[in-house]
Amino acid sequence: MRWSLVGTTAAVVLALASSGCSSDDSGGVGSGGAAGTGGALASSGGSGGETAGSGGTAGESAAGGNGGSAGTANGGVGGTGGVAEPGVHFVGRHVVEDDTTVRFGWSGSGLVVRFRGTAIRVTLDDPAHYFTVVVDGQVGPRLATSSGEQHYTLAEGLPDSEHVVELYRRTEGSYGSTHFLSVDIDGELLAPPPVRRRIEVLGDSITCGYGDEGPDQYCNFSADTENHYLTYEAIAAREVGAELSTIAWSGKGVVYNYGTDTNQPLPEIHRRALPTQASSVWDFSTWQPDAVLINLGTNDFSTDGDPSESLFVGEYVKLLEALRSDYPDALILCTVAPKLFGNDQTQAETYIASAVAQRNGAGDTRVKQVDISTESTGFGCDWHPSLATHQAMSARLVTLLKDELGW
Repeated sequence: MRWSLVGTTAAVVLALASSGCSSDDSGGVGSGGAAGTGGALASSGGSGGETAGSGGTAGESAAGGNGGSAGTANGGVGGTGGVAEPGVHFVGRHVVEDDTTVRFGWSGSGLVVRFRGTAIRVTLDDPAHYFTVVVDGQVGPRLATSSGEQHYTLAEGLPDSEHVVELYRRTEGSYGSTHFLSVDIDGELLAPPPVRRRIEVLGDSITCGYGDEGPDQYCNFSADTENHYLTYEAIAAREVGAELSTIAWSGKGVVYNYGTDTNQPLPEIHRRALPTQASSVWDFSTWQPDAVLINLGTNDFSTDGDPSESLFVGEYVKLLEALRSDYPDALILCTVAPKLFGNDQTQAETYIASAVAQRNGAGDTRVKQVDISTESTGFGCDWHPSLATHQAMSARLVTLLKDELGW
């Protein structure tokens, strides 16, 4: 049997739960999920265990289903205790358009599909160039994409049994948003894997994976050498079985972007659902992380040195306040890594420490300064961390998350 979630025989129904952020197995996309006979899209926080095979996927959205109505606030779409409906699980921030299709653009965003069958294909309109495809926990050849409506085979010739297929953007938001149009399965769509743990990371080019697959520091930026799937935070998220939302843009800083540019530093855009659209605001009630890591400051000190303590600390405190408003219960961790050159590292760490102290003094004790830096093990393009350096940083982050959260 072939499933197409954007069907031509019936209208697609959109249902939005007011919250879907339960942290146990009772919520998610439940038996009362939104539906339409041609398939459905439903936003939800999801809950339950990590994605089979590779972990690190987000639980805020699903597509599919065959009946029912919108669920309750506490249980996501489908209410508490329900059996999850068949659906596509969208990873990271995204926007549902016209009740039928989905756009996403941040690094590492994508989708997860669990099904029983032999093949899966997707239809995308995508300018982002490259995706990572994971089939039953095994990373396959990268998928090259292009603008315009195109059909892509993610897997075929599989044993007629249960499979989990994951698709993640390798490149960052500056390339434009991915337009997901449909998924076709030779077989039966199943409920998406549930999620228990969630992490969000705010950062710059290091967090995007800028040049991490480059041969050395002398190559320049390109989509071909950027691979978010192998960044420190993506590796760490898979290691601890957590879904990951990355909010990062190359060159962005707290006050100054690279070269002292002040046009839209990351604190001005971090609430967007789509990185390139100022009017696109994410609904934070649909997804709440256990921990947020801020890895910013490298660009503030990148060229002309010190942005000044009062300016940097003031903007950093505002960012911390905004994150606490968006994520009331999350542990917020602050770092700048890997290490800057010379005195810049000390200066950045001193300013971050001051910002953290201000928030602690205001009563927010779940804000901490941490260090996930490691000595560089070679370089990628333009002196960015190599894959080996990302791997070493991920090990530091995994230890930190286990110590702080008991994971």
